[in-house]
Amino acid sequence: MPSRRILRLSGADTDSFLQGLVSNDIRKLDQGLVYAALLTPQGKYLADFFLCRDDEGVLLDIAESLADATLKRLSMYKLRAAVEIGDSGLNLQRGTGPAPAGALPDPRHPTLGWRAYTPAPESDDGSDWDAIRVAHCIPETGIELTPDSYLLESGFEALNGLDFRKGCYVGQEVTARMKHKTELRKGLARVAIEGAAEPGTEITADGKPVGVLHTRAGDHAIAYLRFDRAGGEMSAGEARLRRL
Repeated sequence: MPSRRILRLSGADTDSFLQGLVSNDIRKLDQGLVYAALLTPQGKYLADFFLCRDDEGVLLDIAESLADATLKRLSMYKLRAAVEIGDSGLNLQRGTGPAPAGALPDPRHPTLGWRAYTPAPESDDGSDWDAIRVAHCIPETGIELTPDSYLLESGFEALNGLDFRKGCYVGQEVTARMKHKTELRKGLARVAIEGAAEPGTEITADGKPVGVLHTRAGDHAIAYLRFDRAGGEMSAGEARLRRL
């Protein structure tokens, strides 16, 4: 699995600090893991992560590839807030089998099992994570979730990563406008695929660009599509696709 870094935020202003920045409602921490994202002021994706309360503050579980940049941005926003941010000394363990003591359900989808944070080495139980993600159109950091993406196009609402009643956060205005005032014309979707095509291959229909192929598992895949052009047969390299 992609390596993760577990940061910890602590201090009297931790909850209010996060509440004004991330896409989900921090008050849900009392119920378990919270999945959320950090956006640009223009509403575009910067990072996704899990938040979890522990005895010393709030843990932030993020892909290692995004950790340094996210830590720098959080520090920039901190100003005079009573918040300290640093490494927790913990690692992620995850799986889809029986959950160990202290593990919490992954809030994105029941099939994603559990996540736990302990000093033990990072590990998982060998589950086929790509197959699970493709079956339920669940995006992954750095693959489907990239700096040019929007949360609604990436299915964040279905993954319990957005709250439209929590109030303002960075990028909230654009996200709310996309939700209430526009119809999504592009986004992630599941496709059936037959033939060879690498992730990142352009998808076309009738010679026109339709989107991009992403994660594949067997004869299904996740693709980013223009919905108005994805009604019939599509091509990606030598492969043939159809939207499911």
